[in-house]
Amino acid sequence: MSILNETYTLSNGVQVPKLGLGTWFIDDDKVADAVRAAVEIGYRNIDTAQAYGNERGVGEGIRTCGVPREELFVSTKLAAEIKDYDGAVAAIDGSLQKLGLDFIDLMLIHAPQPWDDFRGGDYAEGNREAWRALEDAHQAGKLRAIGVSNFLESDVESIVSGGTVTPHVNQLLVHAGNTPAELLAYCESKQILVEAYSPIAHGEILKNPDVQAMAERYGVSVPQLCIRYTLQLGTVSLPKTANPDHMRSNADVDFEISGEDMDGLRNLHAKDYGDSSAFPVYSGK
Repeated sequence: MSILNETYTLSNGVQVPKLGLGTWFIDDDKVADAVRAAVEIGYRNIDTAQAYGNERGVGEGIRTCGVPREELFVSTKLAAEIKDYDGAVAAIDGSLQKLGLDFIDLMLIHAPQPWDDFRGGDYAEGNREAWRALEDAHQAGKLRAIGVSNFLESDVESIVSGGTVTPHVNQLLVHAGNTPAELLAYCESKQILVEAYSPIAHGEILKNPDVQAMAERYGVSVPQLCIRYTLQLGTVSLPKTANPDHMRSNADVDFEISGEDMDGLRNLHAKDYGDSSAFPVYSGK
């Protein structure tokens, strides 16, 4: 059975394909082609965000891919800067409009702080207001599931204490070299599914000789090993690419990493993202 046919089940019963397509850095005028190619290969999970500036193109790809809407799982994210109820309500409707869809399968708060103050000030009240808007849209059937992204345990606790729905998902930076074990265990304890973005460490892991050697032993590529690692952690894996050959290769992960090698990858510390360290999520904060 292909990984593309396997799913996790969220705490509210909604099913999520284990492997998805990330679309960060794919331009709005190119992303529809990428989505259509992915769906043709067998992908059913497509992830975007308001901040990516490509919701229109993603929606076009979804609507023109030839697969019924109900068979696809589409995620987007509320801009990290929106920390009030009315702004969030307008933005949720804005995403639906840009995507050209009647409903969104999963919508997340992109970060607990605005990007220019990432891991900085206290936005707990603003997050609770944005969360209330997501809860109302979920209740209204506009969103099938709701969640958060880049939230630490204290950020999640704040949402849980003030809300009526525990986040269904927390999308986090997870890859060999950056495995936040305590946060993963906490999310599991709360029945919050973790989605791993940048499972290939924004490409930097390709240069790691230890990971290269391990991939060689399994007869797979470094990206395949890294994607398999995040899947065996029990997370959704969201590698991003516009290249159909890479999409196929990323889905060819029908092998098992041994317990010993999983421990080795878990204990690996590789958090140098080169030039990409300028982005808040790779800054080490």
